[in-house]
Amino acid sequence: MSKSLPYSMKDVHYDNAKFRHRSFFKVITQTLLSSNMRRECVSCSTGKFLGLLMIFGLACLMLTHANRTHSVSDGLAKDIRTNEEHKVVSDVGIRFKNIWRRAPRLPPRLSPDEKVSYSNLTGKSNEPNFEEKWKARQQNVKEAFTHAWSGYKKFAMGYDELMPVSQHGVDGLGGLGATVVDALDTAMIMDLGKVVSEASSWIESHLLERIRQKGQVNLFETTIRVLGGLLSAYHLSGGDQGINSAHKGPKPTIYLDIAKNLADRLLSAFTSSPTAIPFSDVVLHDSSAHPSPDGLSSTSEVSTLQLEFNYLSAISGDLKYSTEGMKVLAHLKTLPKVEGLVPIYISPHSGEFSGENIRLGSRGDSYYEYLIKVWLQLRAIQDGNFTYLYDMYEEAMRGVRHLLVQKSIPNELVFVGELPYGSKGAFSPKMDHLVCFLPGTLALGATKGITKEKAMKDNLLTFEDLENLKLAEDLAKTCFEMYSVTSTGLAPEIAYFHTKEYFEGGLDGGNKSSEYVNDIIIKHADRHNLLRPETVESLFVLYRITQDPKYREWGWQIFESFENYTKVDSGGYTSLDDVTTIPPQRRDKMETFYLGETLKYLYLLFGDSSVIPLDKFVFNTEAHPFPIKDAI
Repeated sequence: MSKSLPYSMKDVHYDNAKFRHRSFFKVITQTLLSSNMRRECVSCSTGKFLGLLMIFGLACLMLTHANRTHSVSDGLAKDIRTNEEHKVVSDVGIRFKNIWRRAPRLPPRLSPDEKVSYSNLTGKSNEPNFEEKWKARQQNVKEAFTHAWSGYKKFAMGYDELMPVSQHGVDGLGGLGATVVDALDTAMIMDLGKVVSEASSWIESHLLERIRQKGQVNLFETTIRVLGGLLSAYHLSGGDQGINSAHKGPKPTIYLDIAKNLADRLLSAFTSSPTAIPFSDVVLHDSSAHPSPDGLSSTSEVSTLQLEFNYLSAISGDLKYSTEGMKVLAHLKTLPKVEGLVPIYISPHSGEFSGENIRLGSRGDSYYEYLIKVWLQLRAIQDGNFTYLYDMYEEAMRGVRHLLVQKSIPNELVFVGELPYGSKGAFSPKMDHLVCFLPGTLALGATKGITKEKAMKDNLLTFEDLENLKLAEDLAKTCFEMYSVTSTGLAPEIAYFHTKEYFEGGLDGGNKSSEYVNDIIIKHADRHNLLRPETVESLFVLYRITQDPKYREWGWQIFESFENYTKVDSGGYTSLDDVTTIPPQRRDKMETFYLGETLKYLYLLFGDSSVIPLDKFVFNTEAHPFPIKDAI
C-alpha cells in the first residue's frame, strides 16, 4: 500500500471563481461604494460622521498592517525575529479574513497526483488522427482473431483446442467443441459475419448431439466456457431484446434450448451432493455426477457458476438453475473465514473448507470475483436480500489489503502474495498471473461500472472505494511490469517478488533494461505463458473506469508481444515454454480463452466505451457478457 492516503482534503486545490479569496481592501471598498451605502451616508450628518470615522480607522489599520509587514521583510533580510513576526502578521490577516468571508463548502475533487490534462482524463488527444490510430489498432486485433480462427477451422474444427504447431485438434475439455462456443460472442462483438456463420452453424448442427453422447466433464469449465458462451450468444444474437438483432445465424432460441439441455445435465452435480456444495465432475450422457478423486472441490469452482445459472433462470423463466447456484453462496456465507479470506478447497461431503491454504491465484481467484459480480447482477431485485454478497466482498478486500498485500524491493511494486499455511503461517511472495484479474475486480467494485469521474462528481465513492481503486491501479502496474520485465514482453505463469525475507539471484526476466529487473523473480518451472487474459482484462476495466490512456498503451504493447512471439504462420497462436529467452520455445497449444477472452478484451480496450458498457453488462469469468437484469 502507498504510504500516503489516496485521497485527503490536503490535496484539494480550488480555482473556481466563486471560491477565490477577495482582499480585505476590496471587500471594504466595494461595500462603501455600493449605492445603498452612499444613499444612507449622505442622508444624515451622523452617517457622514460615522463614515468618516470608519474610513479614518481603516486607514490607521492598514498603515499599521503595512508597517508590520515591512518590519517582517526587514527582519527576514537581517535574519532576526523571523518566525515570531511572520506569525503575528499571518494571525492578523487570518482573523480579518475570517470576519469578512465565510469558508466555502468543499466539494469532492481529485487529488493532485490524479489531476491530468483534459485529454488524458478523457483518453483523447489533440494530436491528429488519434481516433484513427485506435481504430487501426482495434482492426489489428480483429485480424489476429481471424488468423486464430482460420488455424482452428483448418486443423481442429469441432475439437476443444488447436495445437497450431503440429496442426491438429485435441479434446481436453470434454469434447464439446469448446473453442467454437468460447469464440462465438467475440466474433459477434467484432462483427465478423463469416466467423459467426461458421461457428453458429457448427453449434446448431453438432453441439446438442455432443452433449447427449459425451462422458465426463468438469462442472466449472463447462459452465463458464460452454454454457456461458451459449447464453452470451443468445443475447448478442437478439434474444431477450439483445443488442444484435441483425445476427446472421440460428434463431436465438437455438442457443437457449441447447443451454437448457446442458444445464439440466450439469444440475446433477448439485442434486447428487449431500450438501449445498456441488460435486466437481458430471457425466453428461446419463446426467450423473461424482466428486474428484481426492473428494474435494475447488472453492473458486463451486462459487463461479452463479452468473450463468442466474441468467439462464432469467431468460428461461425456470428458477431451478438460480436456486441451486445461489444455495452455494448462501452456504459459504455461514462458514468461518480469515478476515473474509477463504481456503482454496472445500468438501462437498461435509460442506466445510479443507486445509488452510489462502491465495487469490488458482482455485481461489474467481470466488472473490463472483461475490461482487453476482451482487451487481442481482442488486436491482426488490426484496432480494443479496447485500450479504457485497458485505462478503468488502470484508474480503479488507483482508487482502491487510494480510496479502506487500511491496517488493528495491522499487516497491505492490503485489498480492499467499498464505499457504493460513494466517498464522509464513507469507509467500508468490503471485500467479491469474491474480491479475484483481485490479479489474477492485475497480468494478469501487465504481460499480461507471467512470471514476462520474462517481466522484455524484459523490458515490466511499473512502474504502477510493482505497480499493488506488490498490487496483498499483496492482495493474505490477501486472504490466510482469510482462515488460521479460525478454519477450510476455508474462510468466507465476512470479515471485524480492522482499526482505526472500530473494533468489539469477532468476530475472531477461530484460536487463527494465527498472524492475531486481524486483521480479521468475523460477524456471514458472516461465511458460498460456496466452492468458487476466492482465488485459484489468487494463480494459481500468481504462473504462479511469479513462487513463496509459492502459490502452500497455495493452497495445502486450498485443504486439503476442504478435511477435506466439503467432503461427499457418494459422493460430501458441503458448510458450519460456518467456525469458529469445526465440522462445513453443508449447503447441492455443487455449480457448485466447479467442474467448484475451482478444475480446483487447478489442474492447481499443474501441468505443459504449460497446458492452460496464454498468449495463457483467462479464463472467470467461469474458462472456450478460446483461444486468432489473429482476430475475
